[in-house]
Amino acid sequence: MKRLIDYLLASVILILVSPIFLIVALMIRINMGSPVFFRQERPGYKTKPFMLFKFRTMNLQYDANNQLLPDIERMTKLGNFLRKTSLDELPQLINILQGDMSFVGPRPLLMEYLPLYNAEQAKRHDVKPGITGWAQVNGRNAISWDDKFKFDVWYVEHQSFLLDMKIIWLTFLKVLNGSDVNQSQVMTMEKFTGNKKK
Repeated sequence: MKRLIDYLLASVILILVSPIFLIVALMIRINMGSPVFFRQERPGYKTKPFMLFKFRTMNLQYDANNQLLPDIERMTKLGNFLRKTSLDELPQLINILQGDMSFVGPRPLLMEYLPLYNAEQAKRHDVKPGITGWAQVNGRNAISWDDKFKFDVWYVEHQSFLLDMKIIWLTFLKVLNGSDVNQSQVMTMEKFTGNKKK
């Protein structure tokens, strides 16, 4: 039932926001060039890899050693706006239509984190990843990794239709307030380094 709701809702929303989708894509193309989308392999349900789609928020500037500059130096004003308004997440509606994601679930993190999870943290992959989740409405990137994983696992163990509706409503309120976007309001959260001993 959840898959059917996800598919129907994503289809309707994608049609309704298609003008915004196209405008954002055009603005990125004008301000940052190609590519318009950020694509990265992420672990999905039962850690099965899939290709995550987001609107690109950073430029592709390199240093003298041909290494990408730090995130804070590559973040653009447009990218900052897209993150604060969560418009950069719109392409993930395509991930939902493809069946790789749900509207609600633990956020899909990096493939490199998989070997770092302890048994409890790994439970976050017992459901499909989501555009938003219990951790996002309880602090998003402003909370520690330990707290984030605790919220993710709590959701896995208590998921229900009513809980999903609550999370979607709280997400809507947080987007309107622009709160808890990330630790510095520009940067992404610091990398997870693992804590298997816990």
